Parts: sequence; structure tokens; C-alpha cells
Amino acid sequence: MLPATSPVSTVGRMERRNRRDNARTAVDAPAPPSAEVARDRLWAQDVRSSIRCAAVLLALLLLIDWGVGTLSAPRATLWAALAVLLFLVLYPTRVSAGEGWLVSRGLLRARLVRTDHLVSVRCLDGVGQRLVLRDTFGARVEIDPRVLVANPPLWRRLDEDARLSALRSTLSCGETALHRVSERIDRETALTVFKVSGLE
Repeated sequence: MLPATSPVSTVGRMERRNRRDNARTAVDAPAPPSAEVARDRLWAQDVRSSIRCAAVLLALLLLIDWGVGTLSAPRATLWAALAVLLFLVLYPTRVSAGEGWLVSRGLLRARLVRTDHLVSVRCLDGVGQRLVLRDTFGARVEIDPRVLVANPPLWRRLDEDARLSALRSTLSCGETALHRVSERIDRETALTVFKVSGLE
């Protein structure tokens, strides 16, 4: 008579559990250390711009209220809350990338995608264009293509890893989106060269 739980089924369950744990670790783990990490060099400037916009809005609202004689503590609190809300909306995500990974950090959370195991790269058009990266572990990151245009080292890191994903046959779609970003970066680089050389 066979026991209720056979050794074969127990081993199978353990292997499946280990695979799930490994996939979860790959998605949730922080970015691995790397000697060459590319970062958004304009992020601090964008944060300062967000602070300035929120401060200008607050100053204007307080000035208008004071000018018409309706300024009070509750109204000042409301205007301050609106300024904070504007700052939160404008706060830029901080993008950094190393060999095989890319991280997008917001105020509340960070998202990591394995760029050497990409499944798809899609370009979402709308009010603000977004580049959506997905990996084989189910992780998903959205970034602004302008970050890649303004930071060539970030783009080179992503491009190299995307090519590796294509060689591994994990990247099923995304060549068109990457080609569009590449063309945009080449165009911006050419314009910069013309400006510096005075040919524009």
C-alpha cells in the first residue's frame, strides 16, 4: 500500500515552490550592486522645478486672497494642501539602471524590471508618452522616454540589455518602440552637435 504522500510528489511540490520563490525574489529584490550604474542626471533639477511650481502656486493663491481681503487660516491651509498636491503630481520618478536591471523610484515605492529578461517594450501615446517595460518574471516599469533622451548612458544600458533579451528569444515585441526611441535620441544628439558647433 502506497503512503498518503509519496516522495516523488513531495519533491515535485518543493521544486515548484522553489521556482515561485526564485521568481518572486527576482522581482522584489533591490537592484543588485554594480560598478557602472547609470542615473538620471536631471532628476534633482526636475525636483527643484516641481518645488518652484508648487511654491509659485501657493504664493499666488495667498496673494490673491490677501488682496481681496478673504485670507484666513482655513483658506491658507487649503491653498497649502493644493500646493502639496501639485508637488506630488509633478514629482519626477528617479530612474537608474545597471547591468541587467532598471529601477524607477517614486515617492512611495520603487519598481524593478530585469532588462536582460525583457518580454515586451511598448510605447503608450497620450498626454504624456510612456515607455512600458515588462520582464519574464511579471515585473512592469513605466518610464518617460525623455529621460532616456536626456541621459544617453541610461539609453545605452537599456539598449544593450534589450539586445541580450532578443538574443535569448524572450523579447517578443518591442523592437519598433526601441527603434523610435533610438531615432529620437540620434535626432536630439545631432541637434545638440549643431548648436554647439554654431551650425544651427
